[in-house]
Amino acid sequence: MKKVLIVLGMLTCLFGLTACGNKEEQETTALVTEEQAKGIADQIISEITEMIAQGMDVYYENDATLSAILSSWKNTIEEIGEFKGATGYEVKNGSDQVEIIVSIACENGDGKVDIVLDENLQVSSVTTEATKTFGQLMKGAALNTLLGMGTVFVVLILIIFIISAFSFIPKMEAAMGKKKAEKAPATAAVEKAVAQIENNEELSDDLELVAVIAAAIAASEGAASTDGFVVRSIKRANTNKWQRA
Repeated sequence: MKKVLIVLGMLTCLFGLTACGNKEEQETTALVTEEQAKGIADQIISEITEMIAQGMDVYYENDATLSAILSSWKNTIEEIGEFKGATGYEVKNGSDQVEIIVSIACENGDGKVDIVLDENLQVSSVTTEATKTFGQLMKGAALNTLLGMGTVFVVLILIIFIISAFSFIPKMEAAMGKKKAEKAPATAAVEKAVAQIENNEELSDDLELVAVIAAAIAASEGAASTDGFVVRSIKRANTNKWQRA
């Protein structure tokens, strides 16, 4: 019995030493303490706000990392208002990086800054975003739903209007055909009248020409009148004898 107790005691000591060793190993592998991480986070946020206030973000557009950090902060602050201060810290300490999540309070809402440091405690990335409450999320979802449903109803109303307009097309075609049918006889009558007028004008011109020619022939023959002459046809001569005369 004593041997069993001794063996159990030795195993307990071994497990205790192993746990202590793991704890010490975890503490030694941590890159920074929580206090140090908070100080680093405050310093980074202070530098970002100072650079934005001085308009220095324009000068770092070619630096992809720094430009992304400043743009993320600037866009978030434009959304939730002026930065007031940090309200909480969450430090995730690893062997090759440190992640510090800082909760911030702003004029029109809250946000968070996610800071990632590499094993040399150099800044890998800094992302700033607004922290939306459940009410804000529900409000956004409701607005998106209303927008989607409104768009669907507008499209349906437009489709109904187009389909209902199809019934007017045959009526419009019939009305246009009727107008054309009414216009056709009137146009034909006008054209007939014009043709008659033109024929009459040509006939009167021919009668006058016949009378002139008959008088000329009678004068050349020495007759007193044109009663004995009948002009049956008139043809244009190909020669210019009158001009030579």
